[in-house]
Amino acid sequence: MRIRPLILPLATAAATLGTLAFVAPASSTPLTLKGVDTQSGSSVSSIDTGALTNASVAPGGTFDLSVWELQEPVGSPGSPTTIPSSRLQGANGFQDAYFYSDARDGAMTFWAPEKGVTTPNSHYARSELRETNRDGSPANWSLGGTHRLNATLRVVSVTSNVCVGQIHLGKGGPSTKPLVELYYRANGDIVLGTENSPEGGQTTHAVGHVPVGKTWSYTIGVSGGRTIDLTVNGSTTHYAIPSSFNSYQQYFKAGSYNQSSSSSTTKGARVAFSELTVAHS
Repeated sequence: MRIRPLILPLATAAATLGTLAFVAPASSTPLTLKGVDTQSGSSVSSIDTGALTNASVAPGGTFDLSVWELQEPVGSPGSPTTIPSSRLQGANGFQDAYFYSDARDGAMTFWAPEKGVTTPNSHYARSELRETNRDGSPANWSLGGTHRLNATLRVVSVTSNVCVGQIHLGKGGPSTKPLVELYYRANGDIVLGTENSPEGGQTTHAVGHVPVGKTWSYTIGVSGGRTIDLTVNGSTTHYAIPSSFNSYQQYFKAGSYNQSSSSSTTKGARVAFSELTVAHS
């Protein structure tokens, strides 16, 4: 199994995610947390959590960003700026007004205003991570096998609707559509969008409700090449993958992909992640 961890442990918390077990003892001093693959027993990560509330420490000082690149809502029209993994890593790694560590708890925070530079195929701005391989190349994985994106987060603010997690189509054809998008709406509803085909058309499914500002969790997964598995706050649902997607490879995305636009640079969606892990087997 290949585990790609990105996790912010909380003091006095113990969590088990998939095949990873994480424990953080209560302490006011810096500590080191190691993740262990419970199938092989091998250590998969080591994170110093001593500066979680220091706003001057970039997200890369707390999180393993070696398997992600960042897209921001700035740059040239139709060509948003992309920050490679190499620039995101470390305590002195990249951060700015769109991507930073929350001063209160160190959560990795994404800000996407309603007015911002967008991709050619979208009308909406985003501050969002895109999965990569460890050498920095774009990740693309087949539907066969088991793939999981696990997250704990809170939506700090949202004007209308924000996408906080995706499985997106990669190589294999001309489509630029997502296979799956997980939305959080301003009224607190959590909605899954599943694409009907690579040509478009999306079916939505109500999957939960959490008030704005409250912490919640999700797992978006694919199993056996045929099924989308979604868990929100412990409740799991399954959705069939149409065969028209079989030729496409996929990759994960997570962050704040705003789903509304206007001329405002102060309205938008702010999303704070305290935990994010990716696993493939």
